[in-house]
Amino acid sequence: MKEKTHQNELERLKTLQQRAAMGGGEKAIERHTGKGKLTARQRLDLLFDKDTFIELNDLAESQCVDFGMQERKVPGDGVVTGYGMVDGRLTFAYAQDATVLGGSVGTIHGQKICRIMDEALKVKAPMICLNDSGGGRLHEGFFASKGVAGMFFRNTAASGVIPQISCIMGSCAGVSVYSPALTDFIIMVEKQSHMVITGPKVINEVTGEDVTLEELGGAKVHSEVTGQAHFVAKSDEQSIELIKYLLGFLPANHEEDPPVYSCNDDPQRKNDVLEEIVPADFKKAYDMHKVIAEVVDDGNFLEILPKFASNIITGLARLEGKTVGIVGNQPSVMAGCLDYNSSDKAARFIRFCDSFNIPLVNLVDVPGYFPGVTQEHAGIIRHGAKMLYAYAEATVPKITLALRKEYGGAVMAMCCSGMGVDLMMAWPVAQLVVLDTTAAINIIYRKQIMAAEDPAALRNEQIEAYDYKYSNPFHAASNMLVDRIIEPRETRSQIIMGLRMLENKKRPEPFRRHGNIPL
Repeated sequence: MKEKTHQNELERLKTLQQRAAMGGGEKAIERHTGKGKLTARQRLDLLFDKDTFIELNDLAESQCVDFGMQERKVPGDGVVTGYGMVDGRLTFAYAQDATVLGGSVGTIHGQKICRIMDEALKVKAPMICLNDSGGGRLHEGFFASKGVAGMFFRNTAASGVIPQISCIMGSCAGVSVYSPALTDFIIMVEKQSHMVITGPKVINEVTGEDVTLEELGGAKVHSEVTGQAHFVAKSDEQSIELIKYLLGFLPANHEEDPPVYSCNDDPQRKNDVLEEIVPADFKKAYDMHKVIAEVVDDGNFLEILPKFASNIITGLARLEGKTVGIVGNQPSVMAGCLDYNSSDKAARFIRFCDSFNIPLVNLVDVPGYFPGVTQEHAGIIRHGAKMLYAYAEATVPKITLALRKEYGGAVMAMCCSGMGVDLMMAWPVAQLVVLDTTAAINIIYRKQIMAAEDPAALRNEQIEAYDYKYSNPFHAASNMLVDRIIEPRETRSQIIMGLRMLENKKRPEPFRRHGNIPL
């Protein structure tokens, strides 16, 4: 019997750690990296500051002995978990290792993830999830479900408490996509990431449909059609950089404010170009991205879901070095109308910002909700109500600026006076009315216009009178529905001064468990 010494046990430890570091072995790693993918540990090395990552439970392994699993045990059980510093800030993470049984979620695998999520919640630090898993591990049957269910439970418990960012770094299926779906943001990698509940083979067997994995759940599908993928990267390396960039906008938890960065962009900088970007003629479209870039610090804007429901723009930027959430209508897509997808997109972003102390700046140019049978049958009433609920519920500073059109029910949906807005501003050309002037006159004076000798002349006369009296921000301001009418060139400075004024806005203590948003 070998004598027990410190040296002998240290050698045993090193042997186990080396086995854990090799994951599924050299051949499995070669197959994995041959697809242009990084290993789990390489991904974590890129994410964390040099020499700061501390791995936990690296020697945990599957306890299953059936189906030949006794010989297939690997220290770590296919997932690397731990904590460290990302740009000097404490962060927790796990990275699934697809070289070990396809990254499948077994009992210990799931419990390791649950454990690291528990630690993140205890100290209230961000949680990064690097997902590369084919789903639940069939070899372990129902036993694996405790860890899987535990992940979902902790994702929900952490929601609104700590930022949770998921990156889909391979083909994830079944239970492996629901945990990411419960996090705040999902990043996918072009032609490498997939998210599906059931794969193409099963679908073909059950429904007879032929579809490729890419067509079923690739990055393009989820970033443009389903709205599941908030960002798309071109590689593992770019996705990790995106995670770090996104984290820079966010606080560590719901009790803190986002980090403040030094700003060399003059808060009083005039926006003379805005009158050129935004035509006074409401029939002419423009790109709201140009307005945002002109107003925010150094033109830097991180758009969220840029290709899904692009009739509304959502994203993070900074004003005077401080994070703000931007919600803006996009007149160049569907004239900036709201529909059921854009309502969902905006409502979730608004609630995220409210969870993490991020002020909301709303740039409004909206002619209303998009009409049609498809919209009505898709539940535009329920979906549109989500935006109303989200803005009304939000307690962070809320500033709204009407650039041009602000019509109908969409006025309320974009956070107006009466919806809890803290500062309501408008440009002189803006119109804040129930309907477009021409449409309103055609309804109000329908009989008179039909009976007139010159219907066109009477219509134009009434339009001009209605525009002068009602369809302008001056009428709204006279009724205290607009707090300030500002020159377009003052947009940046006026929003910043409003944010300064609201910096110490007190958030009321919850008086109920939670409301019942119309999901």
